Amino acid sequence: MTLAEYNAAVDTHADGIYRFAWKHLRDRDGAKDIVQESFARLWVKVEDVDAAKVKSYLFTTAHHLIVDDVRKSARSTTLEDHHEPLRWTAQSPPDLQKVLEEGLARLPEVQRSVVLLRDLEGYSYEEVAELTGLNLTQVKVYIYRGRTALKDYIGKMELVL
Repeated sequence: MTLAEYNAAVDTHADGIYRFAWKHLRDRDGAKDIVQESFARLWVKVEDVDAAKVKSYLFTTAHHLIVDDVRKSARSTTLEDHHEPLRWTAQSPPDLQKVLEEGLARLPEVQRSVVLLRDLEGYSYEEVAELTGLNLTQVKVYIYRGRTALKDYIGKMELVL
């Protein structure tokens, strides 16, 4: 991969990786760190990575970094984890984006990854399988289970009314 191809990869894929990381972490600074670290790791292996496969390399790297970050943060406990969320009052309409993000946060890491890659980023099932290292059947099962869990969560009347 040449310097021009690397710069083109930054211009082309940085926003997609950021969206992918932000949807997982719900932390803008953490998502920026994932993007930066993904491109730093690409830079270290710039001569070994084929320019045609740079997108796959970047998203796979970002996926692994997100998993590492989630595992690291799972070891710490925040005060918010021990309190009930506030309920909406009749005066304010629900923020459906927030409800969706809360539903995504409740999904297991693997389900969240495959659902976001498929539904947010628009990858095919085969590309999701390649990016996550799962086989095609596992990807389809995780996407189905993730979508079903989201539907069940969002379908609760107290969340949207």
